[in-house]
Amino acid sequence: MKAIVFEKVKSSKNLVLREVPKPIPQDHDVLVRIHAASVNALDYRPMQMGIGMPKSRIFGADIVGTVESVGGQVSTFKPGDMVVGDISDNGCGGFAEYVAVAEDALVLKPEVISDELAAAVPVAAVTALQALRDKGDIKPGMNVLIYGAGGGVGTYAVQLASYFGAHVTAVCSARNTELVRSLGASEVIDYKLEDITTSNRHFDRIIAINGHHPLSAYKRILAPDGMLVMVGGSLKQILTALFFGSLLSLVGNRKIRTLAAKPNVRDLEFVLELVASGKLRPVIDRRYPLEETAEAMQYVSEGHAQGKVVITIGSN
Repeated sequence: MKAIVFEKVKSSKNLVLREVPKPIPQDHDVLVRIHAASVNALDYRPMQMGIGMPKSRIFGADIVGTVESVGGQVSTFKPGDMVVGDISDNGCGGFAEYVAVAEDALVLKPEVISDELAAAVPVAAVTALQALRDKGDIKPGMNVLIYGAGGGVGTYAVQLASYFGAHVTAVCSARNTELVRSLGASEVIDYKLEDITTSNRHFDRIIAINGHHPLSAYKRILAPDGMLVMVGGSLKQILTALFFGSLLSLVGNRKIRTLAAKPNVRDLEFVLELVASGKLRPVIDRRYPLEETAEAMQYVSEGHAQGKVVITIGSN
């Protein structure tokens, strides 16, 4: 089968299209013929940091495809089923024509959702959901700030915050303002024209997605009982939130939390149902064929993608 394989030769790091053995499913595995995948930060960051590489050296967490065969102990799926999954806990492997993955990492794809749209859902939408609902404990009527609203997680966070009844203020680039407003933001701020962290405004919840401000700046605009949830960001931001977030939270009732999103099939089914019913809209910026995955990864890593970038691999 064809796959995009990470190769390191001396000082050079490359993602190369290779012929590799087709995986063989074990007893509890499902062999999926992949139709589409999408690019996430968890795909390119291991390359940047030099840690957390998939054992197979094949990245790709979000997958959509057809079940080709199943292991002897599989009871949930059968050949021909259309499935969706975040397979990051199974070693990734989505940038390939096939992957063998544990059945409990997958859910059935709703028929009304196209393969490409479904591929844009798992990691980003579930991350946004866990940031708002689980870490953020969002409630109707809250004033919520989404900082970094134009990317994959951000476009879902804006929609989900609105779905949960919040008043949404979104911060993004000028390129994304109209899109983000169409997704349900009550107010959209171009970060180059206004620094919201220096204002006199206060928010019940701040979801910082790859934000460029120190924790102290976000904390300044939190309401007295407000909460900041860090999703991604620079390595310095993440480490500061992990090591000093609890300490900073001790001053007053403002809280700082860091989200380490985890694959969860119930959460995935929930967001897919919202997509199927038209209450949640995946935003796809670009589509790349499998052989151009390296270019797709580079584009997303530059931080300018509007929503998601999808890798098209096969079809029914």
